[in-house]
Amino acid sequence: MTTAMHNKDLGKIVLSSFLTEVNALKPGNVSRYAGGHGMTIDDFVLSAELVSPILCNQNLSLGERVLQSIIITREKVGCNTNLGMVLLAAPIIMAAEKTRTNSDIALQNNLKILLEAVNKTDSRLIFQAIREANPGGLGHSDKFDVNLSPDCSLKEAMAAAQQRDFIAKQYVTGFNDIFMAGLACIKEFTSRWNRVEWAAVACYLTFLAGFADSHIVRKFGNQLAEQTRIKAIAIATQFKQHTNPDNAVTALLEFDKELKNLNINPGTSADLTAASVLIYELSSTGIAGLQT
Repeated sequence: MTTAMHNKDLGKIVLSSFLTEVNALKPGNVSRYAGGHGMTIDDFVLSAELVSPILCNQNLSLGERVLQSIIITREKVGCNTNLGMVLLAAPIIMAAEKTRTNSDIALQNNLKILLEAVNKTDSRLIFQAIREANPGGLGHSDKFDVNLSPDCSLKEAMAAAQQRDFIAKQYVTGFNDIFMAGLACIKEFTSRWNRVEWAAVACYLTFLAGFADSHIVRKFGNQLAEQTRIKAIAIATQFKQHTNPDNAVTALLEFDKELKNLNINPGTSADLTAASVLIYELSSTGIAGLQT
């Protein structure tokens, strides 16, 4: 297999995983069932189509893949649809490029090695990407503030932010929540329902019920984020009991409307779900089969 063919095949898998997550009925988040927060599904589909080839370009470093993805999204879509997704997907894809066995453990080990080796040049490019997207970023820190171009490694900045940002936490823990909770959930419910899109909903609700979504925390504070988490526990429990998840559409749309009426967007839960779907798609396709 040539490198060009490898990139093409990997790009198809990456784009497919992004579209699966976008289509999934994730209450409070944009999906094919409902837009929201001034965005439509078309914005997210376009974003996915734009960044997939960049994220799979092996001529680019981690920082270059992240920054170029965010710049093209800003230029062509005009809003921040995908910072968290890009921050999570870029290192996963680069780790997959180096994984020679069809093993989730091998993939995660390569991911940890990659994250440890990120240099300050790539760190600065990623900090720039966060500033370009301007999502509230990783928040402000007295120690390492990405808004001030800190002279530190990416892992140091992520470690300083991990208590208030669940995406930052993944960089410090080797994406453990995604591999242990997200991927496990996708596997379980895809096996049960034979539909990855609905398994993505189960994954999303698992994350939303499992922690106070850091995007909600940044925008509204801990109290509302915790109230949303508690509500999600009941929704997740009910949803996972369905034999046919299609029967849950009405209840999910009611929760979706409730959240969007309050302008609540659990963006972190959606980003973690996108990363979980990506790893599942890579694993089920056969990571080693993508190698040159």
